[in-house]
Amino acid sequence: MYGAGDVRIENVPDPTLQEPTDAVVRVLLSCICGSDLWPYGSRPPSEHGGRMGHEFLGVVEDTGSDVSNVTRGDLVVAPFVWADNTCDFCTEGLQTSCRHGGQWGRDTDGGQGEAVRVPQAQGTLVKLPAAEDSALMPSLLTLSDVFCTGHHAAVTAGVSPHTTVTVIGDGAVGLCAVLAAKRLGAERILLAGRHKDRTDLGREFGATDVIAERGDEGIERVRELTGGDGTHTVLECVGTRQAIEMAIGVARDGGVIGRVGAAQYTEVPMDFGTVMRNITLTGGVAPARAYIEDLMPDILDGKIQPGRVFDRTVTLEDVPDGYRAMASREALKVLIHL
Repeated sequence: MYGAGDVRIENVPDPTLQEPTDAVVRVLLSCICGSDLWPYGSRPPSEHGGRMGHEFLGVVEDTGSDVSNVTRGDLVVAPFVWADNTCDFCTEGLQTSCRHGGQWGRDTDGGQGEAVRVPQAQGTLVKLPAAEDSALMPSLLTLSDVFCTGHHAAVTAGVSPHTTVTVIGDGAVGLCAVLAAKRLGAERILLAGRHKDRTDLGREFGATDVIAERGDEGIERVRELTGGDGTHTVLECVGTRQAIEMAIGVARDGGVIGRVGAAQYTEVPMDFGTVMRNITLTGGVAPARAYIEDLMPDILDGKIQPGRVFDRTVTLEDVPDGYRAMASREALKVLIHL
C-alpha cells in the first residue's frame, strides 16, 4: 500500500530462513481485514509501499533448526501477530504483548502475498488437521484473526449462559462476535447494524434482535427491548467514537463492555456518571493464538461456520479491487485465494 486507495501488486524477494526460529510458509488463503480499510482511506502517500495482510494459512515449505512442532508439508494457520508463546505475557494468554513478537508487514512479509517468513514459528504456527481442498478452509482461516477477535470481545465482556448481549457493528468482526456469544451460551443477542444482508447473516449466527437505529435512538431501542435496563454485556466491534458512546449507553448498570474495534478515537467518554453505574470497559487487541486450539474443534466438527463472513473471493492480482469492494461496502469480507 503506497497511500490511501493505492494498493499495488509487486514482486518482492522470496522469503528465506534468517533465524533458526523461522519457518517459510507458502500461502494458500489470505484475506482483507476491516482494519486494513483505515489506512486504505487515510494513509499518506509514500515512496516505498508497505506490505499488507495479517491473516493467512498455508503450507510449511522450510523450517529452522529450532522449529519442531511443524514440518515441511504441514498445513498451518498463523495468528495476526507472531509470538514465541513462552514469555511471561504469552503464558498469561496475552500473545499480542509477547516480548519477542511482532506484526506482519513490519520488517517482515505480509500475509497478502505468495509466501511469508514466519519469525518465532514454534510459538506462532498452529497445525491444521485438514486437507488443502477442504470446504472448512475459509472457516479455519478466520482463526487467524476475525473469529478470534469476535470471541475476544465476548470473553473479555464475560459472556456466559443467561447473559444478554448487545453487539455493535455488523462487519465481519461483529458477526463473529454474535457467533461467539451464541457459542458461549448467551440468552439474548441484540445486533446493532443497518445492512440487511449482514444482519440476516447475524440472525443465522444467533442474533435474536436487530437494532437498525444509531446514536440516541439506538440506545433507546435497546433499552426498550430490555425493559429499560440495557444488556449485561456489550461487544463494541467498530472502533468509532459513536460506537463506544452507544456501547456505554446500552450497558446495564454493572455491565461490561468488551471493545475490539480498531479504535479511531483517542478519548473514551466515560464521565463520572458512567463510573457511578459500575460499568467496566475492557478488551483490546485480541490474542488470537490463545484461542485457536479452543475454537478449532467446533469448526472441524461443523458446529460453527465463521467462514460465511467471506462473501467475495479474489486472486492475488485482484486484491486492489478487493480493497475497493470492501471500502465501498460492496463486500463484507474478501477472501484471497492464491
